Amino acid sequence: MDVTLSELLASFMESPLVLWVRMLGPLGSEERVAMFMELVDGVFLHKVMTYIDPNPTNQRLNKNVNNDVSLRLYNLTVLTRHIRTYYQVQNRTHCSRTGPIGPVM
Repeated sequence: MDVTLSELLASFMESPLVLWVRMLGPLGSEERVAMFMELVDGVFLHKVMTYIDPNPTNQRLNKNVNNDVSLRLYNLTVLTRHIRTYYQVQNRTHCSRTGPIGPVM
């Protein structure tokens, strides 16, 4: 079965995760390729993560990626660190409240 790039892009842009992200705020364009590029440059996803965790301890992003692969990779690395840090802190907070067996009474 041969699947075209256009069909893959259409399928990705209709995936539940992308639909959820699009509900959080409008992307700059309604054209699929432009929306995809906004997602993969990391800036919009960083805004989403900053909404979830408004106190990131990571570096700042490059807002003008202009299809530069190294800047995109840097932004996604920063985003990944932010997500990882957020979940590690949440896990430590949860464990300190519940203890190793269950909630502390």
